[in-house]
Amino acid sequence: MSQGIHHTEVDGIPTLFAYATGPMRAGLVFRVGVADETLAGAGITHLVEHLALHRQGLADYHFNGATKAAFTHFHVEGAEHEIVAYLDGVCTSLLDLPMERLETEKEILRTEEASREPGQLPLWRYGAQGYGLVSYPEWGVRGLRPDDVRKWAGTWFTRDNAVLWIAGERLPAGLSLKLPAGQRRPMPAVTSALPTAPAYFSDGKGGVLLDAVVTDTTAARLYAGVLERELSRSLRQEGGYSYTAASDYTSRRDGFATVTAFADALPAKQDAVLGGFVDVLAGLQVGRIAQADLEAVRGRSDATLTAPDAAVRRLPGAAEELLAHRPPRGLDELRAELWAVTPQHVHAVALEAAGTALLQAPSGHRADWAGYTAAPTTSSYAVTGTRFEAVRKDGPAMVVGGEGVSLTAGGEAATVLYRACAALLSWPDGGRRLIGTDGLSVEVEPGEYGIDAHTMATIDAAVHPSAVVLLPPRQRQQQQRRQGGAASAGQAGGSGAVQQAQRKASARRTGGQTAMLVIFGLLAGLWSLLALSYTVFGASDPETSTGEWAALTVFLWAVGALLAWPAVRVVRSTRRG
Repeated sequence: MSQGIHHTEVDGIPTLFAYATGPMRAGLVFRVGVADETLAGAGITHLVEHLALHRQGLADYHFNGATKAAFTHFHVEGAEHEIVAYLDGVCTSLLDLPMERLETEKEILRTEEASREPGQLPLWRYGAQGYGLVSYPEWGVRGLRPDDVRKWAGTWFTRDNAVLWIAGERLPAGLSLKLPAGQRRPMPAVTSALPTAPAYFSDGKGGVLLDAVVTDTTAARLYAGVLERELSRSLRQEGGYSYTAASDYTSRRDGFATVTAFADALPAKQDAVLGGFVDVLAGLQVGRIAQADLEAVRGRSDATLTAPDAAVRRLPGAAEELLAHRPPRGLDELRAELWAVTPQHVHAVALEAAGTALLQAPSGHRADWAGYTAAPTTSSYAVTGTRFEAVRKDGPAMVVGGEGVSLTAGGEAATVLYRACAALLSWPDGGRRLIGTDGLSVEVEPGEYGIDAHTMATIDAAVHPSAVVLLPPRQRQQQQRRQGGAASAGQAGGSGAVQQAQRKASARRTGGQTAMLVIFGLLAGLWSLLALSYTVFGASDPETSTGEWAALTVFLWAVGALLAWPAVRVVRSTRRG
């Protein structure tokens, strides 16, 4: 039992209590999150959270919910009777979700998703499963049926898979949490899409982002703080390259944690920021850890642990620890560990982080010079089967086999096996995208490869129905961008011969459009000059009647318009693409 946090039970649910004055605070935490879903069913936990909160309406007290990678939180702050009403309402709704709100909440989730920019690091590290799903859209929401949602709620949102925490002067009177029996769920499996580490990939963002998985210790928390100070000193104060240089530490609650670091950069400063960022990491890896930096970070951490509300602040995290079968530790124990950390301990964490690091470099930048291996954007093999050449020249070829599908070009391939297909996105126009559990995807556009209806039906039948995601019609602009059957690492884009072949075909199309634009533009311009000259001077010709002048003027301008029209079409199609 953690110092300042008392362990009790309410209606069979483990409960953590910490004394606090002022408004009462409480939270109900479940061991379920995005990492427990599948890519094809992504969003179901978030949908349950929204439905469970609907009946709360517009209340005067503060409440909300949050769906994380491995946990779902319902939290509230208010008077004692408001806490009781909120928690009772959440439990009652979980037992009988308001399915009349199902379609409305789906729309709300889609609106919420449109403004969210998920990070790409989880996708590249974990693939299209488990913890990597936080990088993907909630594709599963659209097709969820009431029975699907009820079954998910009944399986995961149970009293045996929950922990309650309360901060107040006492446990609220009349508190009743009626939830069905169930079982404590294990933590999500940890997958990997990185054959080797440290690794890197290039992205269109302007800054440098890195994460590393380390053992969850007090020394690791201090390492994150020291790293932030070094990045800020080097990239902002001394170099003036970055405005924001920061780090974060997030416990995964399974004995490991993720250290994340970021530094922003203007386009002209990207090389300097990337080089400075790597230099800071290298300095820590060789043991250049200033005692003053360690003491500054340690002091801030100790102030947090000795603050009057230290136990209260720890309650949500302590609930997660308990759900993960990791009993919360006392404040005295944590402080003892904090003051025992030396620069050598931090150096050991820096070496551990170096072995698991994943770096996101600005687009067009490499990091192999710093010892990072390019994260895979192609597969090590291609399936055997029927080969379909691209309709356009220089495009990659599509191979459809009994095991899966591959895009091949220049000796490289991007492959998704049916048995490892995390999701098959299906559009009414016949387009398909197969996404493998490793994060690689293959787009199948029948018109771009002359693939017959029977072969497309074979692909659809080979993927398990639970992995199929039926999507609404695509906008024309979206459809044009997908022509050519792109293969990429998840949503982040890829490189190699497959991608180069696609870019070459695109460049060839663009070059042809440019030539047409120049030719027809010149013809239209010259003809328009002729028409303008006749319009101005033809009327003064004594041998030409007014009627003849008018008819010929109309004819000349009409021909000019016909010549200009192809150029206009080229410009419009270029803008759409």
